[in-house]
Amino acid sequence: MNRRYPIWLIVALTPLVLGLCLLFGAEGLGLPSGPARRTILYLRLNRVLAGLLVGAGLSSAGVVLQALLRNPLAEPYVLGISSGAGLGAGLAILAGAAAVSFVAVPLSAFLAGMGTLLLVYRLASQRGGPSIYSLLLSGVIVSAMCSSILMFVISIAPVQGLHSVVWWMLGNLEVYARGLLRLSGLVIPGGVLAIWLLAPELNALTLGREMAHHVGVRAHLAMAAGLTLATLVAATAVALSGLIGFVGLIVPHAMRLLVGPDHRRLVPASALAGGMFLAVCDAVARTVLAPREIPVGVITALLGGPFFLILLRKRRARGWIE
Repeated sequence: MNRRYPIWLIVALTPLVLGLCLLFGAEGLGLPSGPARRTILYLRLNRVLAGLLVGAGLSSAGVVLQALLRNPLAEPYVLGISSGAGLGAGLAILAGAAAVSFVAVPLSAFLAGMGTLLLVYRLASQRGGPSIYSLLLSGVIVSAMCSSILMFVISIAPVQGLHSVVWWMLGNLEVYARGLLRLSGLVIPGGVLAIWLLAPELNALTLGREMAHHVGVRAHLAMAAGLTLATLVAATAVALSGLIGFVGLIVPHAMRLLVGPDHRRLVPASALAGGMFLAVCDAVARTVLAPREIPVGVITALLGGPFFLILLRKRRARGWIE
């Protein structure tokens, strides 16, 4: 089968799926009615756009990390990027910085995510650069530390800001600042485009840094650029939606089976499919127990947890994991 056909199919399906997601709401299936219909439709549109942006960012970050680490189990949470960004964003929310400027939360998330990445890279560094396994191990440890610090801060936080932070930690696409949505609409597509331009280097790095060096790729420079871009889009996604896991794991795997391993096709396919996937998950989250709403991070965790275990079991069965 020609690998180009599925890409055009994904492109064609994207507006259709996103349009269908606008029909799902707490009052049932269909367009809203009544005097508040324009407001409700506007809120739904913001959530669908947020789902598209966040899903695209997390999926693209997952593609980059899986290529650089040559490990299909890698995603932003593995290197502690999401947990570090979540810690920075959570501290900004509790400090009331979001009320001062909508830029404060994504900026805090990015700086904390970059700091976490540099810490992980430093802890894993050896002669000639960090190894794949040391990066993974350091990422898991630092991620656990960031999560523990965030939980400690929440435990001593005043009651006034507790509900918003806990709801944000569970993953939520309700846009609380239009400026933040606009900023994400610039940063995430720009980051995805930059990742796509890095596709030839990612293709080479999947063969290993030594092989990439032999074909003319500056492995260390490409790896640093890829990790920075993955941190940028993941941190922006975390600032906009909170902690939503497994999107960067599920979608790249599905798209790799559909369009192949070439990152020139895999990156745009994963970005669009990730946006559709998260928008659909959010539509389910706000309708399955209507009028009550489930955090979208719960839906992705329920889908991603079994997926991760199945993938891990298959890798063990094939002898890829000792």
